Amino acid sequence: MTTGRTLYVINPNSLVAVTKAIERALDLRHATPPVACLTVAEGPPGIVTEADVEAAVAPLTRRVDALQDTACGFVIACYSDPGLQALRGSVPQPVWGIGECGLRAASAHGRRIGVIAISSQAIGRHYRYYASLGFADRLAGERAIDMSFADSVQPERAMARMTEVGRELRDLDGADVLLLGCATMGGMRAGLEDALGMPVVDPCRAAVDAALARLAR
Repeated sequence: MTTGRTLYVINPNSLVAVTKAIERALDLRHATPPVACLTVAEGPPGIVTEADVEAAVAPLTRRVDALQDTACGFVIACYSDPGLQALRGSVPQPVWGIGECGLRAASAHGRRIGVIAISSQAIGRHYRYYASLGFADRLAGERAIDMSFADSVQPERAMARMTEVGRELRDLDGADVLLLGCATMGGMRAGLEDALGMPVVDPCRAAVDAALARLAR
């Protein structure tokens, strides 16, 4: 078991509101090892396009490098998993990506995964990533709420739209489990599960749970 160090959950975009939403949804104040949620201030204000993903990698890498002396591991809190493989090859600590972990967790809860994305612009890129991880044939579909990051962390604004999209994934696409395709959405997981009567996976929670289980060995 790793002691005396911190598991860092790093939001690679520059929006502190997103980091705070992640922190509230996780509520890991008493976790062992301790968990800290951080923002990469130099990152893009949102990660939607391929250019955003590429722009996030360098400042994220610098932030990870600066934290190595106090870290027992890192969770990259962006569904696109920017820089994940490069970081795994360059730092001694284990690194988890919420996209990868979310897919693995969702596949344990159902046969056909429906993903709720934040933007339609990201869906094509996501599908390429699913194929690279071997999950393409498990996807029932992916649909977007098409809201800004700022609006997506406001439950009163996002919940109705997420429920609408989740219902489409369930009823039109045949999904039997939903995966939240953005780190901002975790606080609405339970409400969405109740509204739709089906399992809903928060990828941030999936990644942190996987990390804590590994670090407790």
